Amino acid sequence: MSKEYDLVILGGGTGGYVAAIKAAQSGMSVAIVEQDKVGGTCLHKGCIPSKALLQSANVYRETKEAAQFGVNVEDVSFQLDIAQKRKTEIVEKLYAGVQALLKKGNISIYKGKGRILGPSIFSPLPGTISIEHGENEENTMLIPKYIIIATGSQPKEIATLPVDGTYIVHSDHILQLEEIPTSVAIIGGGVIGIEWASLLQDIGVQVTVFETADHILMTEDKEIRTHVQRALEKRGVDFETNCTIDSYSIDEEANNITITYIDETSKQLTVDKVLLSVGRKANTDDIGLENTNIKLEHGNIQTNEYFQTEESHIYAVGDCIGGLQLAHVASAEGMVAVEHMLKEQPHIMQELNVPRCIYSFPEVGAIGLTEEDARNAGYDVKIGRFPYQANGKALIKGETEGFIKLISDKETDDILGIHLVGPQATDMISEGSLAKLLDASTFEFQNVIRPHPSLSEVFTEVALEADGKPIHL
Repeated sequence: MSKEYDLVILGGGTGGYVAAIKAAQSGMSVAIVEQDKVGGTCLHKGCIPSKALLQSANVYRETKEAAQFGVNVEDVSFQLDIAQKRKTEIVEKLYAGVQALLKKGNISIYKGKGRILGPSIFSPLPGTISIEHGENEENTMLIPKYIIIATGSQPKEIATLPVDGTYIVHSDHILQLEEIPTSVAIIGGGVIGIEWASLLQDIGVQVTVFETADHILMTEDKEIRTHVQRALEKRGVDFETNCTIDSYSIDEEANNITITYIDETSKQLTVDKVLLSVGRKANTDDIGLENTNIKLEHGNIQTNEYFQTEESHIYAVGDCIGGLQLAHVASAEGMVAVEHMLKEQPHIMQELNVPRCIYSFPEVGAIGLTEEDARNAGYDVKIGRFPYQANGKALIKGETEGFIKLISDKETDDILGIHLVGPQATDMISEGSLAKLLDASTFEFQNVIRPHPSLSEVFTEVALEADGKPIHL
């Protein structure tokens, strides 16, 4: 069986299904080839389920602290089974929504493994898609004018700690946790590791984070990452930095695992589980790239600024091209790719205009350059800082942890970077996204009239503080 389409997309995650909807709205005939479920990692194994569990942990922590608001709560407990049920219900509701959107756009969904074939009787160019349904079903052939590869990524593993799904797990496994462990060692102090450290500590797990670098969250501003580590340490999380994992041993009778790690000396730690959080790798194997001229670098597909590969009719977006492996980045890339194949004038995505979020407690929201990067780039910078402790809404909410930091160019007054650590930082950073897109200045930030009382007032204050003229500090 064969069928022709204007566009076939390999992968129905956030990059793939958003591109599909955009293309269908523009009149293209579109098909998605997906091995599992549309919505991808973000919806089923990443952003949505993890943030649902984080919210349950947040409510548990806040409930235990309710007395400060005059609310008496006794016998507070965390019920993991109910939290997991709520998580599943949220995922299923959003999954149904994505399916409905694709149906509304008359987008065909093919379940199976998609592979790009070389030139054939179907097409003089590489690009016919063979869909393998299983051993007992005949393969389907799709003949597209254009292709978008949006195959996503999967958790990385390391040789010294092979994942077994029981004692050594990665993020896919921990999301299905049925019982709360007493202790967990998290290998990797990046975003995913820190979010899980915050979540697990909140529900009563003793957490130790191991990081090979000299600090956690190495892509973030130094003041931000230092504040996050101190806040987590205050809540009981232990950190081991500048260390490597040497070996491990499992004691099935005691139902635990001992890891040996090396910093200045060799040390050991025994825990219930080890969570590997060492990044993700692109899903680029066995999808037929060898039948094309598409180039790979460190396993990632190489593209131009329109997400076009060396084969001009084949594009690639999302985690499979590396870069910022974020759901909102994949969606934006998918939109640009479709606009380019339609000969429109897509807005070129700038990495420095992409917000970065960490949903730990405290939250982190950031965009643009860190102070270190700005200075290294040769900017003469001016810095503004303003603490949440001086914000009325933060005091009302009982969340005064953290601060906002603004970095701007002293010569032009242009904003170079905005960094928040504190309440609702992951929502608040959207104001920074608009500011970066419009190339806003410190002066413009100072003159925006924001509601009072609100957390957003910190943007006004930090801009004033950058010029040495704060009102409430």
